[in-house]
Amino acid sequence: MTLNERAAYIKGLADGLDLDESKPEVKVIKEMLELIYDLTDELSLTQDEIDDVCDVIDDLRDEVGELEEDFDDLTDFLAEDDYDDDLEDDEDNFDYEVKCPDCGAEIVVDEDTLIEGEISCPNCGNELEFDFSSLFSDENDENKEDNCPIDVD
Repeated sequence: MTLNERAAYIKGLADGLDLDESKPEVKVIKEMLELIYDLTDELSLTQDEIDDVCDVIDDLRDEVGELEEDFDDLTDFLAEDDYDDDLEDDEDNFDYEVKCPDCGAEIVVDEDTLIEGEISCPNCGNELEFDFSSLFSDENDENKEDNCPIDVD
């Protein structure tokens, strides 16, 4: 039996006694019974509100847990060494595949290695040289000027 049910039961018993309401002690008893009945109603409403707040807290706790998992996943992702290296490679350098003329091994080299001009084949040890001088020669620049469709006088 709930508190509300018990308070209503006691009030019903008192009403069934057919007490003389002109006596002061009966007035006090009836007022005490009304007070008990009102208090149990308020207590019931308060308990309902507490239950609602607990539900909201549980939902928030679940959401915070999900956010923590997402944050941990993100920090793990950002902490990986490959992530930073990949970003640097993508922004600054390109990789090139070079084939060794002696052993046929395919070697991946970056742009800086190509500009340096040489590398040893990791497979056979042969020195591979890269010569870009023909790309930057004065003859090519002169030919470009001669073939230019725009008059530069």
